[in-house]
Amino acid sequence: MNIISTAMAQGAAPAAGSGGLSSLIFMAAFIAIFYFMLIRPQQKRAKEQQAMLAALANGDEVVTSGGLLGRIVEVGDNYLGVEIAEGVRIKVQKSAITQVLPKGTLRNG
Repeated sequence: MNIISTAMAQGAAPAAGSGGLSSLIFMAAFIAIFYFMLIRPQQKRAKEQQAMLAALANGDEVVTSGGLLGRIVEVGDNYLGVEIAEGVRIKVQKSAITQVLPKGTLRNG
């Protein structure tokens, strides 16, 4: 019985020490993949959206998050006046603008 317990004690020690380093490397790789695949692209899209909203001006043709197409006729700090048909104007929040269309899109659509 003394030989078996001695053999088990000798075999258990090296296995416990090598597992810690490999799990640490695995966790670091997982965090790096998570950052480059999810967090970084999300931050890039948010910066692009903020730049687009800051550049809005009178005459721009836009699409709202509700799917309305119109031409900006009034620009405020938080709200925009958008003409969706001749003589029909609505006010929308700047954050509701999802896309700026190329000039002349509304005439062709």
